[in-house]
Amino acid sequence: MEIYDTEEEQLDALKRWWKENGQSTIIGLIFGIAVTLAWNYWQGHKQAQSEQASALYGQLIQAIETDKKDSAEKLAERLNEQYPKTEYGVYSALLLAKLKVQQGDLTKAKLILKDMAAGSNKELGNVAKIRLVRLMLASGEYEQGLELINNLDPATSSSFSGNYDELVGDLYVALDRLDQARSSYQKALENGYKSPLLQIKIDDLTTPEKVGVQNNEPGK
Repeated sequence: MEIYDTEEEQLDALKRWWKENGQSTIIGLIFGIAVTLAWNYWQGHKQAQSEQASALYGQLIQAIETDKKDSAEKLAERLNEQYPKTEYGVYSALLLAKLKVQQGDLTKAKLILKDMAAGSNKELGNVAKIRLVRLMLASGEYEQGLELINNLDPATSSSFSGNYDELVGDLYVALDRLDQARSSYQKALENGYKSPLLQIKIDDLTTPEKVGVQNNEPGK
């Protein structure tokens, strides 16, 4: 560390330092203030967005509970359009798809679910895909449903594997490919998937097979 004997030497040293470092110090200070202000603004903006979306979502739930379908649809569409990246916007998309199904507009419901499935939220994306496959099953798009499941990313869908295995079984039943359906149901069961109808579906596929064997026994 330099030691200065007089105030004049100290002042000269300070001037030299300022000449060498003053500009960068000012720039760094301004940059730091700008970053802080931008961060505070962004946090405030996110908070305001969340609060506005929360208020609309509350109105949406109330409209659904009081069976005001037109109001519910408009609120869900508004949330989906204006606040798509908030959790309320995402959940409203699921509700909007459900409303479209109730109205018989399966085409619109599928489009909403496809957009959700392609979003960044992988968990809700899988929920959307499961509902989408169910709509495909209901509308006779069996092969398309199988293709969607076959193209899943195992890394992001593993926690939903039981749901998908059961759906694959349902699709194979619809295609009258019963052996494959039984295998899919059994896979879901062996992997610990809990579904109230899964064992019933397996039994429904197994019973005719047992009856056929019995009928083919000698003397019958």
